[in-house]
Amino acid sequence: MSFTPDQTIEALRAAGEPTRLRVLSLLAGEELSVMELSRILDQSQPRVSRHLKLMADAGLIERFPDGARVFYGLSSDPRARRLVDTVLDLLDAAAHEADDRRLEDVRLDRGAAASAYFERVAPQWDRIRSLYVCETAVEAAIKRAAGDGPFERVVDLGTGSGRMLTLLGKKAKMSLGLDLSHNMLNIARANVSKAGLEKVELRHGDIFATRLPEASADLVLVHQVLHYLVDPQAAIAEAARLVMPGGRLLIVDFAPHALEHLRAEHQHRRLGFADDEMRRWLGEAGLVASEPVALPPDTDGLTVCIWTAEKPAVADAKVA
Repeated sequence: MSFTPDQTIEALRAAGEPTRLRVLSLLAGEELSVMELSRILDQSQPRVSRHLKLMADAGLIERFPDGARVFYGLSSDPRARRLVDTVLDLLDAAAHEADDRRLEDVRLDRGAAASAYFERVAPQWDRIRSLYVCETAVEAAIKRAAGDGPFERVVDLGTGSGRMLTLLGKKAKMSLGLDLSHNMLNIARANVSKAGLEKVELRHGDIFATRLPEASADLVLVHQVLHYLVDPQAAIAEAARLVMPGGRLLIVDFAPHALEHLRAEHQHRRLGFADDEMRRWLGEAGLVASEPVALPPDTDGLTVCIWTAEKPAVADAKVA
C-alpha cells in the first residue's frame, strides 16, 4: 500500500524544512523527548514542539506521552518510514555532524546519570525494589510464569543483583547474567555463590547488543529493566533473538503509572508499559504473547506486570 498523491505531498511539505530534516535524522536513531531535541537543536521547546506537531499531523512521526513528558519517534507506518528513509538517504551525512555530536552528549549525560545511580544504589538494590510491591508475591508469580523446567539455558538481561538467577537457576543446566554495572555484577557473583549455584556465568554487557548467539536460550528474562531504557522495543527485539524455537521470554515491569518523582529519584525513563504496547512489541519480535499477569500492590503504589511470550517451534513456523 502506498500514500495517495495528496498524502505524499503533505508528508513532503512537512519534511521539507531544515529543522524538520534535522529532527527526522535524529529520530531515525532513537526516540527523544522534546527537552532532548531542544538541547540538540539549540532551539526553544515551543519552537521544537511546533515542528513536531506538523510532522506528527503528516504521519511522519509518532508521539508517545509518558507521564509529564512526551517522546517522539519515527512513524511505525511502513509507507511513512519508506518515505523518510528515502529523504534521509538523499542528505549529506556530514550536514548533521554537529547534531550527532550533541546527541552523543545527551546520551553520555543520560548514561552517566544512570550509571551513577546504579553504582550508588547497588548494595541496596533489592531493598529499593521491595518498596514498589511485595517481592514474595512477584517472585511466586515469576516462577509460575517461567514454568517447571528444566531449562537448558537461562539468560537474565540486566541481571542486577542476580536475584532471577538465584530464583530460577536451580531449574537450569546453565545460566548467564548480563549487566552493564560492574558493581552489580560483583554483588550478583556473591549472591550466586551464596545460593550454591555453580554453572552460572556473569558477564559485563549491553542489553541492546548482547553478542550472544541467536536462539541460544530456552528462557530469557528481562526483570525490572525496560523502564530505564531509551528504546525498550529494541531491547525486546534483542531478547527475542536469543530465544530458541519453543522457548520463552519473560518480562517483568510496571503497568502505566503517574509517579513522576521516580524519574528524578531513580532514573526511570518510562512510567510503565501498557499491555497492548507490549503485545505489539512482542509480536513484531516474532513471539506469541500469552495473557499478562497483573499484581497490584497491597497499598498505594505500583502494579507489577508479567508478560510472557513464546517463539513458535520450527514445525509451527512452517505450518504458519
